Amino acid sequence: MFKIAITGGAGFIAFHLAQSLHADGHEVIGLDNFNDYYDPALKRARARKLAEIGIGIAKCDLKDKSDVHDFMKLHHPDLVIHLGAYAGVRHSLENPQVYIDNNITGTQNLIDACTANNVQHVVYASTSCTMAGNQLPWKEDEKTGYQLNPYGYSKSTNECQFMASTLKNAIGLRFFTVYGPWGRPDMALFTFTKNIVDGKPITLYNNGDMIRDFTYVDDIVQGIKIVTYRCLDQNNAGEKEIYNIGYGDKVPLMEFVDHIEKNLGRTAIKDYAPMHPADTQATWSDTTKLQKLGYKPTTDIATGVERFVTWYKSYYGVN
Repeated sequence: MFKIAITGGAGFIAFHLAQSLHADGHEVIGLDNFNDYYDPALKRARARKLAEIGIGIAKCDLKDKSDVHDFMKLHHPDLVIHLGAYAGVRHSLENPQVYIDNNITGTQNLIDACTANNVQHVVYASTSCTMAGNQLPWKEDEKTGYQLNPYGYSKSTNECQFMASTLKNAIGLRFFTVYGPWGRPDMALFTFTKNIVDGKPITLYNNGDMIRDFTYVDDIVQGIKIVTYRCLDQNNAGEKEIYNIGYGDKVPLMEFVDHIEKNLGRTAIKDYAPMHPADTQATWSDTTKLQKLGYKPTTDIATGVERFVTWYKSYYGVN
């Protein structure tokens, strides 16, 4: 059994990951600053659910250097999974400083705290959008170019920070459009579902001509756990790698909307808009590298959307 700390512990992915690691018999502790980028009530609800099985989420802000050091000194985990970040590609254009403070400075504070307290194993979240502009499908070994938004460059910087650190193991994961129950309210699946239920329009950028590699949260958890156990294996000391985690399929945005409409039994009011400057038109993952470690996503888009809508209806009392 290992002691594993998860930053952003009240977040969407962390919520699912913590439960899975706990079920495997590990001691899991979380830290989160419960910021208001989206409704903190959902974060608190996740934290309450985790508390029911003995997983605590400490109030800790990565921007506070001494706070992070105190947490690491007190708990001294065997490994840290760094999921805490200010998210949202479009929102980042409006307030880039928040992303610099939280994602870049906060990450450096975490690296420093781990180094000072001899916590040598870190698995950290990056994002698919660091590869925007490359030929599809996106591969980890290709050079990344100029980022389209501050969120992208903050996560690209995170990769550089961990690569340049003295940590023994620091393995990065580039997530591709994660979705599922308890998901983030700022992401398309959540906002589309909410607006359709409320009878409000959904905004379809680039006139709906968008493609995404949607990845169900259980598949993301599977990939994180594969890399986590690899990181903890003493035979793999000294690894600083980047892996893609995606489903590996290109789903047109309009097909995605169709699945939501079908599961809600309602038709969306569609507001077609030009391409957003923070967006890339298409994402598609090449997960060959992670597949060699045993990764195999299993949840297709139809199944995943159905599970989300079922959760949404139950959580919000929608008939």
